[in-house]
This record gives sequence, structure tokens and C-alpha cells, in this order.
Amino acid sequence: MQLDGRVALVTGAGSGIGLASAVLLAKEGAKIAAFDVSEDSLADAVAQIERGGGEAMPVAVDVSHPEQMRTAIERVGKHWGRIDIVFANAGINGVWAPLEDLEPEEWDRTLAINLKGTFLTVKYALPYLKHRGGSVIVTSSVNGTRIFSNTGATAYSCSKGGQVIFTQMVALELARYKIRVNAICPGAIETNIGQRTEQRRTDEVKIPVEFPEGSFPLEDGPGTPEEVAQLVLFLASDASRHITGTPIWIEGAESLLQG
Repeated sequence: MQLDGRVALVTGAGSGIGLASAVLLAKEGAKIAAFDVSEDSLADAVAQIERGGGEAMPVAVDVSHPEQMRTAIERVGKHWGRIDIVFANAGINGVWAPLEDLEPEEWDRTLAINLKGTFLTVKYALPYLKHRGGSVIVTSSVNGTRIFSNTGATAYSCSKGGQVIFTQMVALELARYKIRVNAICPGAIETNIGQRTEQRRTDEVKIPVEFPEGSFPLEDGPGTPEEVAQLVLFLASDASRHITGTPIWIEGAESLLQG
């Protein structure tokens, strides 16, 4: 197995891309520290991993809270004695609204979970990663990197663009420790994140654009979490040992059409 004996920390592991990635990394031999804000989702995720013969530790935590994250990651380090892979995946769409309607606290919450949460995850895992080197993978998005036409998604897009800059800055800083840092940039993926998005008056300010028929040039619809998980596995494994500081888009050319 590609990841036999390694420990992978996965945030947002209770659903979607995080869950699919945690399950696949476990099948490839990694022990999974599953982080999520929902205890119920974590219980289901750990049960699924264990049914597949894997080993997982559930950790209920809010990635935007420094002390919670520091304590949680120290718990993982003490339990298994190492952390080799960090998948900073937790995130929200937050509120999508015209700039004049977007409240400061809504902006702050989106940036806190998406961007600050990535920072805290990597920061507190770093002492463990430095022992042997390893791989950090950050879930960014096509929004804020290639697509800028989703009017109202300003806070979300800024957080996602910021994650790519974070990835590139940190990749250079941590290269001396043999720690690789890369970002994945999914397009439309079949997850439930869209159901938790609040949109207000976005149609009123959206610039009308007529795209060619169909939004997904490569396939007939959105991608799946399992397809994204295959990319996460590649970046977590030694097969990508010479790749760092790189954003990789996984979206079937959707962003090239809509950007």
C-alpha cells in the first residue's frame, strides 16, 4: 500500500471531498485523524473507514479556533507519534451577496474557516511534519483562481485565492524540511456544500453572460468526491515527490469555459 504506516490528518473529514479522501487514504494504509465540526458526521466517517479495514481517530473541532486546533493536533501527535500527511480541506461557501449587503461578520466567518483554518492546521502540524518530511494538501477552488464571474462570492473567492498564495509561500519556506505543499482547485463537485450556501440578491448584480450550452466540457456533469480523492492520494504519495507549490485544477475544463 502506498501510505502504509503513515498518519494523515484530514479536516472536513465528515463529508464530501474530505470523507472520500479519508476513506481512500485509509485503504492505502494511512491512519486517519478525522477532523470535523460535526460529531455525528465524524462517527459515520470513522465507521466507514473501519469497515474498510482502516484505522481512524475522530476529532470534533472548529478549524478556525487556535486553541482547539493546537490541542487537537497535539492529541494526534501523542497518540500516533507522527503526522506525515495534512489535508487542509475544511471550508464553507459562506454568504454570497453584493458587496454593500455583505456584513463584516459574514466576511470574517468565511475567511476564518477557509483561510485562517488552513493556516492553523498547517502551523500546528508543522512540528510533526518536520521530523520526516511529508505532504500538505490544501483544498482551494476554481473560484478566486480561474473563475471570477460568480458575483457575490467575494469573501469565498478571496479566501480561496489566498489559499493558493499561502500554498506557494509555505512550499518554499518548508522545502528545506522535505515538506511538500500543494493546492487542489476543484470545480463543481457533487457535495452538499452548496446546500449550506446563503445567497442574497446575487441575481440583481450579476452581469448577464451567455455561455455555450453545457457547463462541463469534459463530462456531462459535475465531478465526484471520489475523483478528487484520487488526486489527493497522488499528492500525498511518493509518486508526487518532486511536486510542490503547485495549484492543480480538477474541474473538467469548467473554469476555462466560465472564467
